[in-house]
Amino acid sequence: MNKSARLLAAVLACLALIATTSGGSRPGNGRRAEPAGTPAAAVYVAELAGDSAGGGWSGHERVTFGNASAEPLHEVFLRLWGNAHGGCTAPSVTVTHLAGATAGDLSVGCTALRIALPAPLGHGRRHTVGFDLTIRAPERTDDADRFGRHGAYSYFGNALPVLAVRDTTGWHLDPFTDTGESFYTLAADFTVVLDHPAALGVPATGSSSDSPGASGRTVTTATARKVRDFAWAAGPFGTVSGVSADGVTVNVHTAAGVAAADALAMLATAESALDAHGRAFGAYPYPELDAVLDNDLWFSGMEYPGFVLDRVNTTALVHEIAHQWWYGIVGDDQYRQPWLDESFAEYATDLAGGRDGADCWSAVVWSSPQERITNGMAYWDEHPARYGVVVYDYGACALHDLRRLLGADAMARLLRDYVREHRYGVSSTPAFASAAQAATAEDLTPFWAAHRIDP
Repeated sequence: MNKSARLLAAVLACLALIATTSGGSRPGNGRRAEPAGTPAAAVYVAELAGDSAGGGWSGHERVTFGNASAEPLHEVFLRLWGNAHGGCTAPSVTVTHLAGATAGDLSVGCTALRIALPAPLGHGRRHTVGFDLTIRAPERTDDADRFGRHGAYSYFGNALPVLAVRDTTGWHLDPFTDTGESFYTLAADFTVVLDHPAALGVPATGSSSDSPGASGRTVTTATARKVRDFAWAAGPFGTVSGVSADGVTVNVHTAAGVAAADALAMLATAESALDAHGRAFGAYPYPELDAVLDNDLWFSGMEYPGFVLDRVNTTALVHEIAHQWWYGIVGDDQYRQPWLDESFAEYATDLAGGRDGADCWSAVVWSSPQERITNGMAYWDEHPARYGVVVYDYGACALHDLRRLLGADAMARLLRDYVREHRYGVSSTPAFASAAQAATAEDLTPFWAAHRIDP
């Protein structure tokens, strides 16, 4: 990198840190501001080589981050979510040869690695750590998962180590859940270089470019800016591509058994969903979206920034694409406040499909006094059969009721403004309740109580 490029990179890094330090939102009209999380403005660079089947990867990862907090950082934590099922006995993700810090203990079932910094990192300062990395997708013989190898196809959702968040409540080191999601990260920049057999496709978060590698291999470089995670897949996928009316490139990658007609139908659905959500909440900010279809997935769909795993299910695809706004652009703590992305994504799916949730609240039946839309995953792991009903269905219904109370135009303005003000930042239930209250002269306290939403 030449001197001018280094200067430009330093300026951009400082601007990114300033933006993140400001809290990621511009609250107004009495709305509640969200405190800044840290470590912030992270830049991830990974160079990984895949094995002949695409199920194992090894190489190096480097993470540069800043401290957005007034309190110094003495440590950071890497989340190794890929170890959730194998645990410490059979870890799928291993970190070795740490540079720029000292490795501490693994915890939370080996999904969290403490890293002690060489000196306290003060407010506004940046630091870089690097490490060797090995990722092995666990075999999934019965069905495909968001992280795992199933037949000729391997999926790497939540496989790349990412930084945990520290905010006013402390470090977020929650356990993994299969009922929903445990993930909470801040917007960051990723550059991931995947060296792989040329016969395998590697759809990934961000925008990708290919170059020749060693004999029989291809080097795919994927870059993504202002995203919360990075996911990819590897396998002999078929691919169809198109461009949405708003100019977003959409690639649909298909595993064996997905019919060509289904791929084209899902491509059309993805294009229309991007445009519909963009009209509702503001334009999709990234140039590309990749959707990977595999009917052997045990779930209907799973979202990552710019990357969606899905069965051939148009409603699920519209929902997962809605998550590009609700968790992708507007982040939240998915473990402690899952309704902030799932209820909102389900509401967005209804809007895109022309459904207004008429009279849905009349069908609501609570299973216990403790059941609330705003419960966290610790509760839903104890009551998994109720998770979808309450968080998806009742949560979307509550938002439809809020639209009826505020009026359609006011609700539309509320959500567009909320996305703009929390763009690349973090949402919370108090922040949304405050924004909704600012949109009306009517006291919303009875509304939240009736809908079991705890601001």
